[in-house]
Amino acid sequence: MSSSQKFGPHLRLIGMAILWGASWPAGRVIAQNMPPLAAASLRFLLAATVLLPWMYWAGGFAGLRAWNRRRWLGMAVAGAAGVFGYAAFFLMGLKQVPAGKAALLITLNPVVTLALAVWIFGERINRTIAAGMAVAAAGAVVVISRGRPLEILQGAVGPGEILILGCVACWVAYTLLGRWVMTGVDALSATAVTSTMGALMLLSASLLVEGPAGLAGAMHGNLQAWTALLFLAFGATALAYAWYFDGVKALGAGAASGYITLVPVLGVLFSALLLGESIDASMVIGGAMAVLGTTLMNWGRRPAA
Repeated sequence: MSSSQKFGPHLRLIGMAILWGASWPAGRVIAQNMPPLAAASLRFLLAATVLLPWMYWAGGFAGLRAWNRRRWLGMAVAGAAGVFGYAAFFLMGLKQVPAGKAALLITLNPVVTLALAVWIFGERINRTIAAGMAVAAAGAVVVISRGRPLEILQGAVGPGEILILGCVACWVAYTLLGRWVMTGVDALSATAVTSTMGALMLLSASLLVEGPAGLAGAMHGNLQAWTALLFLAFGATALAYAWYFDGVKALGAGAASGYITLVPVLGVLFSALLLGESIDASMVIGGAMAVLGTTLMNWGRRPAA
């Protein structure tokens, strides 16, 4: 095996983590300069100009003929949760919450997903995974409460944090829906179809809520905002997904998902470097707990020798 074959998938997965980490400060820039629904719709419409041709060249269009009404309806629901809902909460939340803090809150994704999978599907977990879930959840609480967890009981969670938690809820719904509606569908086709459906939903919502002025405002955004938007569309969406699919194919889903642990750390670092955001003690402690927890969860999933 050549060195490129051996290390190539790992390098691409590191690239994926870098792109997804950088998506948080990019989203913050967009949220401060563009109407959120219009910007989100443009992001996924632009991404679709890459994903749909890629799907066509991969032969995915032929499989669409076999999809029944239930499959199409399931894809629409998945697109509503994983693209429309997530993207809307993402930019609306980043309008109010620093990008680094938001990136750390997303570490709740695997924790909540697995907890619901245990409850709904009866999925089994071991003590290592359970310990990882507890540590990651505790870390997220530290970040949300700015190091004062008891204040959460007194309602001291801001609207921005609630919107980012909406991202978590949408992504968890998208992941769990996948067990029902995406069985037998390749990852590229699922991503291309749900992204396109979600983009159309976002465009419709933008026109209804923000009006034509919202889309016009996004189109006339400044150079910094458009640079961030193009990065999200082609870098953090199309290219990052391509590298992630390649990593899953070469190394397996478990190994590839381990690289996602790097995303919140990189999100905090890029937000500090690019936007000058401060990193307080609660973010360091809570972030370390969250990353340690997700690492334990991934470790617990490793098959026994």
